[in-house]
Amino acid sequence: MNPEKHCMGCGILLQDENVLQEGYTTSLENDLCQRCFRIKNYGDYQVVTKSNEEYIEILKSVGTTKDLVLYVVDLLNISKDVTEIRKYIPNKMILVLNKKDVLPKSVKEEKLKKYFEDMEVPFEEIIVISTEKNQNIDYLLKRIKFYQTTNQVYVVGHTNAGKSTLINKLLKNYSTNTSELTISPLPSTTLNTVKMEINDYLTLIDTPGFVDTGSMVNFVDKEMFKKISPKKEIKPKTYQIKKGQAILIEDLVRIDYVEGERNSFTLYLSNDLKVKRFLNNRHEDLKDLAKRTYTVKYEEDLVISGLGFIKIVYPGTIAVYMNKDVDAFLRKSLI
Repeated sequence: MNPEKHCMGCGILLQDENVLQEGYTTSLENDLCQRCFRIKNYGDYQVVTKSNEEYIEILKSVGTTKDLVLYVVDLLNISKDVTEIRKYIPNKMILVLNKKDVLPKSVKEEKLKKYFEDMEVPFEEIIVISTEKNQNIDYLLKRIKFYQTTNQVYVVGHTNAGKSTLINKLLKNYSTNTSELTISPLPSTTLNTVKMEINDYLTLIDTPGFVDTGSMVNFVDKEMFKKISPKKEIKPKTYQIKKGQAILIEDLVRIDYVEGERNSFTLYLSNDLKVKRFLNNRHEDLKDLAKRTYTVKYEEDLVISGLGFIKIVYPGTIAVYMNKDVDAFLRKSLI
């Protein structure tokens, strides 16, 4: 086994001795492990679980460098605390808010930036992008040049935030390097750090994604995963809800409006998801799932990890039924 050669797609050490172990390839002459080869050519995905402990060690090692860091965040799946990463990385850091194309066009990027600026988040700059639509990629490259301290720039974030897709976009737009990272809509595609040289002054280093163990995507089958993941601009669904009514999102989430004046619930979810409204005393659907009760203040979002969020305009009390292991929280309305 050649200890020097790593998979160009996911960064894992290549080996040709054990087909059941990570990094297997039929020949060490190949540039891709068998897993990346099958993802790239057949869309055949094999789940590999990397622990967050491993990823935290990688983050800590990034924190020992002086290199600039891009922290890529999926706008539809913003974690409860975007500053948590600062526990591990004190470096200069740009917050890159990705997948703007998935939010409605009416949502202005300046409003999104102000939302985070008002929170006084500890980043050098906040940049809203869409790798899909090539939005602000030129500007991002300019700001990378402005802030970078060495040729190396690390790219970090949660799984499926679009880190590898962003690096591939920068390679395609600004580099003669024909390599590309393996990308997949499912989590944990990158298994180790992977260096990609854009040009003589910039090498981007992709890192495995921080696994969101409380994400809905961990508890659904492949067909539902496809429905959950928005492929185009979301068309928000707004419902006028009275006390005693409920909303059902597929067989995933039930939200009962328990107490409060007539209210407005706007759902920012994949267009493929079916939503129903009904009187909560007429149906028992999903009441066998774990129940949580939330007291909502004026203009707050109920965020359901991996699924999206629901903007609730007025104060009230809601009961939410869903898988006990899926995370949910309230925040000041993003939109």
